[in-house]
Amino acid sequence: MGHKIGYARVSTTDQDPQLQLDALNAEGCLKIYKDTATGTKADRPQWALCLDDLRPGDTLVVWKIDRLGRNLRNLIDIVTTLDERGIGVQSLTNGIVDTTTAHGKLVFGMFA
Repeated sequence: MGHKIGYARVSTTDQDPQLQLDALNAEGCLKIYKDTATGTKADRPQWALCLDDLRPGDTLVVWKIDRLGRNLRNLIDIVTTLDERGIGVQSLTNGIVDTTTAHGKLVFGMFA
């Protein structure tokens, strides 16, 4: 059984990530990565570390699915890549994304 690894992101320094962090902690995430940046990859050093830390069997947990990608295509690419590595994705506030369940994979597959 893998670990739950959390990722939080706020777009500006004016935003408070505490709500996301509290939810990820409540979900039992072993480790939480946090970025304060726009959606560009260059601005997300903690995202790069998170990707390196994830292992097959782990689940990436986010508070809201839009914290992962800049747009739908980017989000689909990220989730697909993680799935190919044997890593699930769970969004706490958007029940539509939970690739750790058969139903969640089916629903996500409709978007991809």
